Formats: sequence, structure tokens, C-alpha cells
Amino acid sequence: MYRNTQHWIKTLEDAGELVRIREYVNPHLEIPEITDRVSKADDSRNKALLFENTGTKFPLLINSFGTEKRMAMALGVKNLDAVGKQIEELLKQLMKPKDSISEKLKMLPTLSSIASWMPKVKKGKGECQEVVMQNPDVTKFPVLQCWPRDGGPFITLPIIHTKDPQTEIRNVGLYRMQVYSPTLTAMHWHRHKVSARHFAEYKKLGIKMPVAVALGGDPVYSYAATAPMPDGIDEYMLAGFIRKKKVELVQCLTQDVQVPSDADIIIEGYIDPEEEYILEGPFGDHTGYYSLADYYPRFHITCITHRRDAVYPATIVGIPPQEDAWLGKATERIFLVPIKMTMVPEIIDMELPVHGVFHNLAIIKIKKEYPGQAIKVMHSLWGAGQMMFNKFMIVVDGDVNIHDYEEVARYILQNCNPSADIHFTQGPVDVLDHSCSVMAFGGKMGIDATKKFPEENTPPLNPLSKGEGTFAGAASSTKESNPLPFGERWRGVSFPEVSDINSSLLEKNISLIFITVQKNRKNHIKELSEKIFKSGILEGIKVVLFLDHTIDITSVADAVWRFTNNVDPKRDSIILPDNNSLPSGEGRGGVIFLDGTRKTKALDGFERDWPNILCSDDKTIQKVDEIWNALGLGEFIPSPSLKYQKQLYKGGAVVEE
Repeated sequence: MYRNTQHWIKTLEDAGELVRIREYVNPHLEIPEITDRVSKADDSRNKALLFENTGTKFPLLINSFGTEKRMAMALGVKNLDAVGKQIEELLKQLMKPKDSISEKLKMLPTLSSIASWMPKVKKGKGECQEVVMQNPDVTKFPVLQCWPRDGGPFITLPIIHTKDPQTEIRNVGLYRMQVYSPTLTAMHWHRHKVSARHFAEYKKLGIKMPVAVALGGDPVYSYAATAPMPDGIDEYMLAGFIRKKKVELVQCLTQDVQVPSDADIIIEGYIDPEEEYILEGPFGDHTGYYSLADYYPRFHITCITHRRDAVYPATIVGIPPQEDAWLGKATERIFLVPIKMTMVPEIIDMELPVHGVFHNLAIIKIKKEYPGQAIKVMHSLWGAGQMMFNKFMIVVDGDVNIHDYEEVARYILQNCNPSADIHFTQGPVDVLDHSCSVMAFGGKMGIDATKKFPEENTPPLNPLSKGEGTFAGAASSTKESNPLPFGERWRGVSFPEVSDINSSLLEKNISLIFITVQKNRKNHIKELSEKIFKSGILEGIKVVLFLDHTIDITSVADAVWRFTNNVDPKRDSIILPDNNSLPSGEGRGGVIFLDGTRKTKALDGFERDWPNILCSDDKTIQKVDEIWNALGLGEFIPSPSLKYQKQLYKGGAVVEE
């Protein structure tokens, strides 16, 4: 659909979705600060940005996927469910029984279409090779430094091409690249990624690994590189399916790798598996925290080519929402269909909230037909591709609209007995998850919020000794509660370490509160939970979420973001059962307390470094304020970082103990 990046830019501009910025803006922190402001604005102000004066000869395009509308435009559809529906129709045709010759013959056009989506290598050079740098130098591009504590400039939207040395099956992924010199970057692929497995095979063979990086071209390439494709399925086949035409590839000039002919920039090189890794990072990541420095393979650049009118594409990630939210939302809508049709047929819908940074929180709606089905769905999904990284999985049924978070919260707390309906396990978590006690392995929580069959009325956990605290009332009783006296009584009398309470959800019949607390001793949260529980002030409340005293909990979205990042669900949960909980399921089933505070060695025995949240520095904010009127972006938008600066921990990218 899009011939190249220039065609994509024109389409955005014609639709009123792009602003050209002709004023010089520094790629070091300033372009990211402007983009952060625009990407968090409402849709009428949230535009793709083309920085035409970057201090290099290359313009920079950013935030081009930054709304649902633009993401749909990039995929060539009216809404993000459209691609999934196309996949559903295709799978139905392929899976339908074919008992006669005529039915089999009817499949020929479909099979012919599938063949036409397969990528093809064409002879000769492509547009991406119109200019060959005599002396390759990646610093000639406007490579961004996004956040003050980043380890340096990073290429943030690279489409990485590798192949298995044995099977020659291609993988296309999107991994950041820190730039160290004109011909040296790091290659940040995590241990779970296909390209990392390819690298392991080259290491076994003791030979150098050819790699090629494409920047720009049809925007569908960037999406396909992020898509969780099954092993052995070419990402360019997905791109071909979306476009209904094959992706044309050309041979690189110095490496045996093929890349899209219409890309803007190609960076060719190799990784030597015998070479020592290089220290990469820190980097302000999509979690809203810094991912901390670690060692990754060195990528040596052997050649750089580009179009004559090349545009350098980039993105920034950080505290949600950002542009990556819509790439993730596209995956949620597209891959719901194959999950439903091939793995978990009872799924009706799925929602991965942006403020749960997708992998941390999932809401699953099912058609429930038998006891234990919600638990079966949890474990099925935890074994499915990148869903293995999920930490909190909520399963609902019935008529609830899972895209309305308040409606979901009410439904959960009306149907969930904390003592019986919350299930814990352990498994892989994202490498970027800083809350788990050991890297990439931690706890998971499944919440069965479905309506229960008689067989599922499991007795709750053993109650506390008689007299230790009895609670009357259920979630519905919150309409009779007065949150202000409740909060004042808590703050002023019994619990001086509590700095703030957000009980606003009680007014919406959602039996959950947020509490900020300043920890000062070992087992503080556990002891505080027990004291609060015994005090008798939690009538009508099922869930208590603790966060650090520095965090602003007046924003529920921000509280959810901080909480889901900071919790290992299995380690950090305390369930105190209610004496009124009956085996029949009556009563509230007790209270679950979850510790979303920062973990330290001194107070929690936590041995890993804890990262800081992402904020621009004062100098950058002031500079962008000064030049704002010259940017053509309309009414002034203040820096989102002003809201978060007071929440920064002491230290740099790594929080001081």
C-alpha cells in the first residue's frame, strides 16, 4: 500500500496527522522531550512529527504510530480488528473439512493467494542502495538519546534481520542498538528472542553471524518486526498478508542477508560470537523505568546504504502512554483470533491495558461452560508465546465489557473470593521486569472472576483465631461507607506511616483502595497489613494495594502502572481470610494485600538493583519551553516529566540503597 516512507509521510500529512517541524531541534534529549509531550496529549494534539532540521542531512520521523487511527492507517485498515477478521476468514477456509474434489479445488485460489504473500528476492539493487557510504558511519544519522540517564544514543526503530545458520530460516525482530562509534553498536536481544537463538547456533559453529538492519520503508515492516510470530514463520509473510502483496527483498552488499528493497537505510554488519560482549545501557524503556546496564553482543558495521531522500525513523518509549502502546494494541487485536481458533477456543475477547505495559496485566473474557475452565485458560495462555511473560491474568465471563476498566473491576470484586479464587504460580517473566528476585523468573497471579459453578465453591483459607477481626458486609456495602472519615481515621490515629489513601473507587462500588506508605523496617508491609486487617476499618474492601510514599496515587492509571511494575505477585501478596467467608461462597472471602513498594536489600532482602523512573531533566524541559512557539505545534503543552520529577528516587538510573 505504501511505496516507501515518503508515501507514508504524504498520507499522514494529507490526513492532517503530521506536523513538519522546520526549526532545528537537537536529537540529544530535545526531540524525545517534544515527542513525549505530544504523544501524551489528546488525539487532536497527538500528531506524527517530521523533524526536518536535525543537524544532519537526514530528517527524522517519529510518533507515526502514535494513535489508534494512525496505527490502523499504517496497516491499511479502518480499525485494528480488521486484520484479525481477515485472519479468521483465512483460517476458517483452511480448517474447513473438504470431502469432495470440488471443495478441494475451491481452495486453489486461496492457496495461490498465500503463495503470493511470500517474500521474494529480486535481482539487482534496490532503492535502499541508491547511495553507498564510502566510509560507513552510523553517527551521520540523527540517532536519539531519549532520557538523561541513558548510556548513550540508541537506534530505536531498527528492523533486525538474522537467519538460522542450519535451516536459513529468517527472523525479523526489533531490538534497540546503542551506538558507540561510527561502526560499532550493541545488539540488545533478550534470551527468549529468536535472533538470540540464532546467535547461539553461530556460537556453536564458531563462525561470524551476518546481520542486516533496515530502517524505514513501508510502515508495516516495523509492525511485523514486533509481532509475536511462531517460530519458523517469516514476519514478511505477515506483512505480505496485511498488504496482499509480497515484500520485495534485495541482497545486501557485504553480508549474505536480504532486506526490503524500499527501506530508507540499510546497515550491514556481523557479530563475532568469540568476541567479548559490550556493556550496554542503561536505557529508558517501555516499562517507564530504566532497564539497567548489562552485557550484549557487539555489532560491527561493514556497510551502510540509503535512499537519496532517506528519512530516519525513530521512536521513544517511557511512561505510558507512548507510541509503542499502539503497536502493542495492534498485536492484541490481530493475534486474539489465532489464539482463539487454535489454542483457547473459549476466549471471547482480550484486553492488555496500556498502563500494565501489556505483559504485566491481561484481562481475558471467556465463554464458561464447566468448572475450573478459568484456571485452564490461565495456564494455556501462560504457555503461549509472549503471554508467558504475563504477571497478572484476570479471567471474566458473562456480559462484562472488558474494555471498560471500572466495569471490569466491579465484576472482579463481585465474583472473586480472595481466599479461594486467586491462584499463584511461577515462570518466565520479561527480562525488563525489575521486581522479581532473580532475573527473568518470578511469580504470577491468576484471578478467577468468573461466576462459579456449584462444584467450584471451594472453602476459603483457614480463618484467623476467633476475635482477631471480623468483617461484615460485601463490596456492595461501600455505598453506605464514607471514604473521608475512613481515610482520616486511618491517617490520623492508627497508622502514622501511611502518607496517603486513595479510596475513590469505593464510591463506584469497587472494593479496592490504594495506600502509600513509608517503609522503615523489615516485614513492615506484612505487619501493617495484619494490623489494618484486625482494626476493623476495612468493611466493604477486598483489595489493598500498597505503594511508596513518593507516588501520586490520585491518578489510578499511574498507580496501576507503578504497582504492576513493582510486584512479584506470588512473593508480594498476603491473603487474610474473613471469618464470615463460607464454603458456599457467601461473605467476602477476606482481603488480599499486595506490596507494590520498592524492594531493598536492607528491608526486603532484595539483592538486585532497582531502576529509577523516567523523567526529563530541567535543562531539557526549559530548552523545549523556550523554542515551543517556533515548532508549529500550537498551544503550549507542559512537560509530562514535571508530574513525575517529585517521584524520582535518589540516585541515577540505579536507585541508591
